[in-house]
Amino acid sequence: MSSKKSILTLAKETIAIESLAISKLANFIDDTFAEAVDLIFNSKGRVIITGIGKSAIIANKIVATLNSTGTPSVFMHAADAIHGDLGLILPDDIVICISKSGNTPEIKALIPFLKNTGNPLIAITGNPKSMLADQANFVFNSYVEKEACPINLAPTTSTTAQLVIGDALAVCLLELRGFTKDDFAKYHPGGALGKKLFLRVRDLLAQNEIPNVSPDASIKKVIVEISEKRLGVTAVTSNKKIDGIITDGDLRRMLAKTDDFSQLSAKDIMSEKPKSISIDAMAIEAMEIMDTYEISQLLVEDRGHYAGVIHIHDLIKEGII
Repeated sequence: MSSKKSILTLAKETIAIESLAISKLANFIDDTFAEAVDLIFNSKGRVIITGIGKSAIIANKIVATLNSTGTPSVFMHAADAIHGDLGLILPDDIVICISKSGNTPEIKALIPFLKNTGNPLIAITGNPKSMLADQANFVFNSYVEKEACPINLAPTTSTTAQLVIGDALAVCLLELRGFTKDDFAKYHPGGALGKKLFLRVRDLLAQNEIPNVSPDASIKKVIVEISEKRLGVTAVTSNKKIDGIITDGDLRRMLAKTDDFSQLSAKDIMSEKPKSISIDAMAIEAMEIMDTYEISQLLVEDRGHYAGVIHIHDLIKEGII
């Protein structure tokens, strides 16, 4: 059995090998890359990305990245392409073919059919002298000196290089399109990421009670309000305007100072000028405020009027934190 030391050494060597290979990719980026990016940007069609084996898996990931950043893309498996899937290529589409060697039998069989469609062909290959590179209109060189695999066979460094070139392509296109956070949100409505981009304070507020007392409310009334509304806090308001806030901590500090609170009222123990947020603000903004000021609750205002409370647990429940 391998020792921990040998495992860690091998893992670090793998990372070092791949890091070095990726750093050298920048030397291969030239005018050809810029011309191909410009072609895709100005195209009215989609990007069709094909490959086989591990390169097909990378192709799928690049397709996903392009789709999520505003460039319509479709994956086409190289083996399936010559058995009917070529029909998905439309006249305005641009084809990207990924292959480390550029000479695998499936790729060599596919290239003549891709050329017959008349669509521009971009090659991502580690072999600029391959059949794929020779037939492509544009070549993105993904050459790596060796795989991270100890026997230099399993696609490791080479597939990482392909992936990085795909990321470079996607980032350039996203910048050219002026892609914004709002655009990104349209393509990511689900999950925690979608909630961070879409969820607003008002969406969180709907599920909570609205604890509220007047400045002259008795301490008993304050305790009852905090207990019943179960948010660990109550707002103190006058004419729907926020005067202050009282938390569980304020009550504990009051009890530490006095045994008789019968003559005290809400205004005597409240914290003035509490942190608040607009009901239309993004939920992620509420999280940032809570994190900055190390607080667990945040009062909410709707056009200057008190509207309720959101708790850090609301953000955790929705996956914002």
